[in-house]
Amino acid sequence: MHLKSLTVKGFKSFAQPTTFALEPGVTAIVGPNGSGKSNVVDALAWVMGEQGAKSLRGGKMEDVIFAGTATRGPLGRAEVQLTIDNADGALPIDYSEVSIRRTLFRSGQSEYAINGESCRLLDVQELLSDSGLGREMHVIVGQGRLDTVLRATPEERRGFVEEAAGILKHRRRKEKTLRKLEAMEQNLARLSDLAGELRRQLKPLGRQAEIARQAQSIAAIVRDAKARLYADDLVQLREALAEHARGERERHTERLALEEQASGARARISELERAHTAQAVDAAQKTLFGLEQAQERLRGLFTLAGQRLTLLAADDAPAAAVTVSQQVIDAAAEEVERLSDAVGDAEDQVQVAARALLEARGDLDALDADIAAQSALVSEYDMRLNTLSGRSTAAQQTREAVRAAVARQREALEAAEERRAEARAAVEATEPAAAVE
Repeated sequence: MHLKSLTVKGFKSFAQPTTFALEPGVTAIVGPNGSGKSNVVDALAWVMGEQGAKSLRGGKMEDVIFAGTATRGPLGRAEVQLTIDNADGALPIDYSEVSIRRTLFRSGQSEYAINGESCRLLDVQELLSDSGLGREMHVIVGQGRLDTVLRATPEERRGFVEEAAGILKHRRRKEKTLRKLEAMEQNLARLSDLAGELRRQLKPLGRQAEIARQAQSIAAIVRDAKARLYADDLVQLREALAEHARGERERHTERLALEEQASGARARISELERAHTAQAVDAAQKTLFGLEQAQERLRGLFTLAGQRLTLLAADDAPAAAVTVSQQVIDAAAEEVERLSDAVGDAEDQVQVAARALLEARGDLDALDADIAAQSALVSEYDMRLNTLSGRSTAAQQTREAVRAAVARQREALEAAEERRAEARAAVEATEPAAAVE
């Protein structure tokens, strides 16, 4: 395994894409001061995961992006790609050539890729760790580093030797494992504390569990009691509904009877009106005719009587004139008696009409009494409806049915009251005719 090439673009002084071909053995990069030789080493360290800006001779990581010159503007990103020859399979990946690319934008966002596939920094470090190229496993000696090595303490020199010999990666793994063990010990300690705390909470939790079981038992008893109460209410509501249905049927029958009675009353009133009117007209005509005849006869009798009186006043009046006057007086008396009989017959007819009127009024009073009874029944059902309204919401449908029945009963009552008003108007219209007779 060896480094095959290094391509930099926008990294520090390399504005244009630049590729360095690296062959097996020693590769030397020479040039005057300031030509960018150290930037090549920085690019190599940066693409392999270096995260310290000071190690790259900068104040912040964005300083590695080409900042521009007097003749060229700054770039928006820095990109370095390292190609490794993996023909011997030193890297744990099934490729003979591995390309690692790192890109940094001025926004601070970084991107990593292995053979063109996006990945994480950790993936790059794990890939290089087994080859000695991982973070802090490769050896890059910068300017002034030799003096540091020569003046290093024995412990520091040992670190340099271990780093060069590849022992450092195992030390890092050991340190990582030790940190994991320490974290596990801390977790075990926390778990032990939690277990102790849970054991201390077991007793009150046990008491609470017992209280919860008792509460569940009491809740079950309450549910059973409520169920029984609801069942009793349901039975009572069903009985009330059945009673209401019976009452509805009875009211329907009574309503039909009232309608028949009202129809009969209207028919009787109409019949009485027709009969009373016909009788009154006939009696009036007969009386008028009789009175006219009597008037004519009386007029004739008075005329005849006057004549007879004139004859009686004469000295030579015969005795037969007295006889004629007596006959005239007898005829007038008979006519007066006949007229008295006619008046008596008319009075009898008036009494018959009055009795019929009284009967009609009695029927009307009975109809009023029936309507009053229906009103009392409606009031009773209103009271029952108010009683039922205090029940549970499960009786809502029953209350609606009772309310509808009461509404229907009220409509029937209003219809009966209208019929009563019509009957009273008919009776009042009949009373003036009877008064005339």
